[in-house]
Amino acid sequence: MFKSKFIIAALAVVVGLSSVSAQAAEGGAPIQKQNWSFGGIFGTYDQNQLQRGFQVFREVCASCHGAHLIAFRNLMEPGGPQFSEAQVRALAAEYEVADPTADGGVRPAVPADRWPSPFASDQDARDAMGGALPPDFSVLAKARGVTDPFPWWVTNYFTGYQEGGPDYIHALMIGYHEEVPPTAPEGFVLGDGQYYNDYFPGHAIGMAPPLSDGSVTYEPGEDGSTVPETVDQYGKDVAAFMMWMAEPHLVSRKQTGFAVLLFLGLFAGLMYATKRKLWAGIEH
Repeated sequence: MFKSKFIIAALAVVVGLSSVSAQAAEGGAPIQKQNWSFGGIFGTYDQNQLQRGFQVFREVCASCHGAHLIAFRNLMEPGGPQFSEAQVRALAAEYEVADPTADGGVRPAVPADRWPSPFASDQDARDAMGGALPPDFSVLAKARGVTDPFPWWVTNYFTGYQEGGPDYIHALMIGYHEEVPPTAPEGFVLGDGQYYNDYFPGHAIGMAPPLSDGSVTYEPGEDGSTVPETVDQYGKDVAAFMMWMAEPHLVSRKQTGFAVLLFLGLFAGLMYATKRKLWAGIEH
């Protein structure tokens, strides 16, 4: 009986490992986990990184990708990039939104408006992108993730790991080959308008390399400090910003969860002490 159980368990492990390996092969190269400020149980967003990530999104990504779930006013909320109200109003005024009640059917945006789409419709987006539909960025960081090999995924339940989306986005940004234009390995055939990416599932992606070193200029910090203007840094910053867009209340959720766990622990202790007190003089 014991031998049969051992054989079944061994077969389960082999099948699990093989399925993970197959999935990794289909999904691309293994993705390295990054050290995010918002990672872990007590992690919080880095305001400066979110502001840089928004800059990358606005200057590079927003020409093709929308973010229809975020409003301009969200950019000044606590826990996010926290731009000032004046900055947000000035930013919104640079864009136009459709409004049937306005003259000409459009008007300057206000902070209450949502981020405008770069295309009037999905079909317009496909026509402009050679048939590919650029995904909306609003919750993309929660819709993507990474797969840990068996049995290491079990540790995610104890570390609170939920940064698979940002890890994948960062890897995607640095996954293009350095050749210009990027080329595929020998024997790999790319279709028209496709590019090779080490981390994209299937490796053939319809998005051209969006970033290059020095393509976005960061302003020095108030203390004169500077941040590297590299693809690696751009990828980290925009991935962090996309994580905030997908889960803007992540920090408050963590704080609430910790308070609830603390309360439950104290409550369990009180209930145990009460039980001991009530049953202290009763033989059982």
